[in-house]
Amino acid sequence: MAHINVLDKSTVDKIAAGEVVDRPSSIVKEVLENAIDARATAVTVEIKDGGISFIRITDNGQGIEKDDIKNAFLRHATSKIKNVEDLLSASSLGFRGEALSSIAAVTQLECITKTPSDLTGIRYVIEGGEEKCLEEVGAPTGTTFIIRNLFYNTPARRKFLKSATTEASYISSIVEKIALSHPEVSIRFINNNQNKLHTSGNNKLNEIIYSIYGRDVAANILEIDDIAMNMHLTGYIGKPIVSRGNRNNMVYFINGRFIKSKIINNAIEEAYKPYMMQHNYPFCVLHFQIDNYLIDVNVHPSKMEIRFENPMDIYNIFYNAISAALSRRELIPEVAEADSGNSKKAHVQTITNNVNNIESNINNIENNVKNIENIENDVKNIENIANAITTKEKQQPKRHIREPEPFEIRRNMLNDIERVSYASENDSVADISMVADGADDYNAIPVQGQTEQIDLFNDVFLSKKERKKHKMIGQLFDTYWLIEYDNNLYIIDQHAAHEKVLYEKTLKSFKNKEITSQQINPPIILTLSMEEENIINRFSDEFERFGYEIEPFGGKDYAVRAVPANLYSIGQKELLMSLIDSLTETSAELKSDLITEKIASMSCKAAVKGNNRLSVEEANALIEQLLQLDNPYNCPHGRPTIISMSKYEIEKKFKRIV
Repeated sequence: MAHINVLDKSTVDKIAAGEVVDRPSSIVKEVLENAIDARATAVTVEIKDGGISFIRITDNGQGIEKDDIKNAFLRHATSKIKNVEDLLSASSLGFRGEALSSIAAVTQLECITKTPSDLTGIRYVIEGGEEKCLEEVGAPTGTTFIIRNLFYNTPARRKFLKSATTEASYISSIVEKIALSHPEVSIRFINNNQNKLHTSGNNKLNEIIYSIYGRDVAANILEIDDIAMNMHLTGYIGKPIVSRGNRNNMVYFINGRFIKSKIINNAIEEAYKPYMMQHNYPFCVLHFQIDNYLIDVNVHPSKMEIRFENPMDIYNIFYNAISAALSRRELIPEVAEADSGNSKKAHVQTITNNVNNIESNINNIENNVKNIENIENDVKNIENIANAITTKEKQQPKRHIREPEPFEIRRNMLNDIERVSYASENDSVADISMVADGADDYNAIPVQGQTEQIDLFNDVFLSKKERKKHKMIGQLFDTYWLIEYDNNLYIIDQHAAHEKVLYEKTLKSFKNKEITSQQINPPIILTLSMEEENIINRFSDEFERFGYEIEPFGGKDYAVRAVPANLYSIGQKELLMSLIDSLTETSAELKSDLITEKIASMSCKAAVKGNNRLSVEEANALIEQLLQLDNPYNCPHGRPTIISMSKYEIEKKFKRIV
């Protein structure tokens, strides 16, 4: 049995450092927070090689006393608290006394500091936890940390760091959040001698939002200022049009500290739910002030997790404040100032028309309610109704084949019975196929060549020979197409079907290098964060092969000069930003084929939506393409494209079979 060993101080420090320092951004976060706790009004962060080889952070704060400089680098040494009771009232960002000792244990660190009362400063050098130099120097009031060669003495951990570009993007994200959390402090960020961010420190949060997120976001934000139960919520939320595909832009601070909370996430998302599409997430930068004794930030060394004494109170204040802001008139688009003379009249007329429409809709609803009251009687007489319809169809003269109008489906069941176009016995499958054959000049959905099929319920339904026997009944709810075949009813979701067709077509073109680009003039200008810039650079080959032409346009802006031709007709900017969002969490080592599939899945955005009427020939062309695929059963997101119901099941529902 192995003996139990007591680890030496150096080994203990290096192991403990792993709890606080796991990458360069951890160092920047801890030192920046120390600068703010020292009442600095200006801080400069400079990095090289993603912060792996060089970090310099300079502030104009209170500095460190000469007698305290050595103690500052001891484990659990802090000026923020004296005992455990102080944790209940600690208002500083740091209080654990672990940061500087942990940083010094795995780096080559130099600290130059001076207090306002001292004539000279102190230069202190410590490498791998060992003191190398302590001397007096001339220095301005404040503190400068110079940190070199992270993990130089723990190579096993150094190899797990990512590329310099990726690490720099993590640091950029931390600096941006510190700038947003303390708009009263001027923050400057320099990466490889290039200025990336510089805030003025004038305490105007909206200006920092503009600097970080760009004009498009800053022009579509709403101010929040709400007080409830001695808690104060301030900041800005985005209008629904600036939503994104992940939660990266949901930023909130509690007592000046950036944290993550499921409770707050749920409150924000629930407040936005009536205004936002599914799987989209809002933009917000919120500051929440609460008594320190009502929260516990000593959950994790990173202090990004938090516990609340009354979580439902927190939920309610976020939910209520955001809901109230979203319901204000600011969400109504404003009319251009030049048309203000006529706009008031037009606005009044619009309201009058809307009132009339509402009254008309109410009358329609009342009529529908009366009709619904008669449904039970209609169900009892359903066989007589069906016989009457059949007799009526037989008495009608045969119709000539013509280009059909879109099926008109009515919401009311009685209207459905009277108006839905039934395919009579004389409307043979051959006639329907002739309609599809007459749609050769329809270019929106060209029919592709035949490919090998696999089972869908049975091979027969998919076979080309049997497809001629498919009997198109009509469209239901402007979304689903009904096909009768061999004592079965097949229901096809037009949106899911078109998604599948577009996905397979795009994926095939991408893999065969058949993608064509469509030039855009003027180009689309994107304002990207450093993390998003990293995505563009990391997957530049895939973007180019897919048909995008993207190039730097100065500062944080990028110009998109070309997009894939098959996506040209839809919202190019929104689609590309959604794509960037979806790639944010993608590993750099991810196989190219999987990245290709992720990019191709975005083409689904171009699919025809539900509640969008298609003509019979359009539907036939779409269904033809779907059934030619190797796997036509599900859309790329896993939803079924086709479901079936047998004649037996239908008759059982009507109790014809017991």
